[in-house]
Amino acid sequence: MTAPVRATWVQPEDLVGHELRQAAEDGRDARALAHRWYEAGGSPAPERAGASASPAPPALRAVALRLLDELALLDSPLADDEPTELDAIRAACPDRPSPPAGPRTVDRDRLHAAWLGRAAGCLLGKPVEKLPLEGIRALARATGNWPLSTWFTGKGLPPALAATYPWNRRSAPTSLAENIDGMPEDDDLNHPLLALRLLQRYGRDFGTADLARLWLEELPAGRTFTAERIAYRNLLDGIEPPDTARHRNPFREWIGAQIRADVHGWTRPGDPVAAAEQAHRDACLSHTGNGVYGAMFTAAALAEAAGGGTDVHGCLAAGLRVVPPRSRFARAVRDGIATAREESGFDAVVDRLHAAYGRYHWVHVVPNAALLAAALTHADGDFTGSICRAVSGGWDTDSNGATAGSLAGLLAGHPEALPERWTAPLKNRLATSVPGFDTVGFDTLADLTHRLTQEEALRP
Repeated sequence: MTAPVRATWVQPEDLVGHELRQAAEDGRDARALAHRWYEAGGSPAPERAGASASPAPPALRAVALRLLDELALLDSPLADDEPTELDAIRAACPDRPSPPAGPRTVDRDRLHAAWLGRAAGCLLGKPVEKLPLEGIRALARATGNWPLSTWFTGKGLPPALAATYPWNRRSAPTSLAENIDGMPEDDDLNHPLLALRLLQRYGRDFGTADLARLWLEELPAGRTFTAERIAYRNLLDGIEPPDTARHRNPFREWIGAQIRADVHGWTRPGDPVAAAEQAHRDACLSHTGNGVYGAMFTAAALAEAAGGGTDVHGCLAAGLRVVPPRSRFARAVRDGIATAREESGFDAVVDRLHAAYGRYHWVHVVPNAALLAAALTHADGDFTGSICRAVSGGWDTDSNGATAGSLAGLLAGHPEALPERWTAPLKNRLATSVPGFDTVGFDTLADLTHRLTQEEALRP
C-alpha cells in the first residue's frame, strides 16, 4: 500500500505544538488551550522534524484548527516592545543611523566576495544542520577538526560515532569535504536570488505583494520551509499580505526572513535604515516581530559594510540601531556581543548562550541572533573565524554560516582575500531551482548585483 503524502509544516495537527511553544515564549497564557490539545491526543512541538509520519484522525485535525484560531486571539504582554508595523518600529528606534549625504555605490569585487562568503558559510554548515551541539563537536573532534577550521569530513570517522550523530542526510552527499563539487542548492541561496530578481523586476520601491507575486511565479512550493511554506499556502488560499504572516503560522519568528535580507543590504551601501526598511517589506510576507527584526538587522549591518565599513563591530552596532531596543532580538544580539567579549575561548561563549537560550527551537531567530553576533564579534572580522564560529555553535548552522560569511566576505573586500580552501571547491557554480539561475557563477551574480547599485545611484 502506498504511504500517504503529507505536506510538512502546514498540517494543522503539526502546528499546534509549535504555536503553544511560541505562546510560552511571547508570554501568552495558553495553559487551558494546551490542556485541551493534549486531552484530545495532540503532541508537543517536534524538535527536529517538520511533521509526524502519518495523517491525524479527522477529529484531531478539527481540534487543531479551532485551537490555532483561538491561540491567535490571545494577547501578548510583549506586543508593545515588539511591534511589526514599520511606523511603530521607527518610533521605538530614535537612534537610527542617518542617511548618506548622497548616492553611494559598492565595489563589484566586494559583492563578489560577499556572494562567495555566503555560499561557503552555508555549505560549511549544511552537513551538521539539525544536529545537537554535542554531536557537532564530537564529529569534528574525531577527524582532528576542532576548533573547527575547515570542511567537515566523513573520512576516518568511527562508525559508532557516525551512527550516533548521522549527517544531515539530504546535505551530506554534496557538502562533506570529499563530496563538494560546486555549491549545491539551498534555500539560503535561493532566497537571495529571488531578492535579486525582485529588485530587477520592481526596483527598490517594491511592495510585499510584489514579492508574493514573484514567489508564486518563480519559487517552487517544495523549496519553501516553515514560515515561508505557511505564507505560500496562505497565498494559495487567497489570504493577502501581511495576513499571510499571521494566519496559522507558528514559525513567524523563526530565521527565514533573515536569510532573505542580504541583497537588500548589499544594494543599499552606506544606508542601513533604507536597507532595513527594504528588508521589512520583504519579511512581512511571512514573519512578524522578532522574525522581521532578524531581516532588518542583517540588511542594516550589511549596508554599513557595503558603504565602506571595515569594522565588524560598527556593522553590528548599525544593525542594532534599526530594531526595537527592548525586543528579545535586540537583547539577544547585545548578549551575544557581551558574552563574546568576556570569554577568550569560543566554546565557553557557546556554552553560555546555549544555557541562556536553549529553551527556544533551534530555528527560532532569537537564539541564532545571539550566536551570530557572538561569532562575528569573537572572530573580529576574520573570514574563517567568522564562519567556523557561527557553524560550530550549533542551532541553524547553515543559515548562521551563510550570514556570517556574507558580512565577513563583504568586509574582506575582494574574492582573493578569502582563503582558497573555501572558494575553490565552489567552482564558481551555484545549483538552484530558481528559474534562470541554475549553474550561475558567483562572478555573474556580483555583476548583476553591482549593476543594481549603479542604476540606483544614477537615478535623479
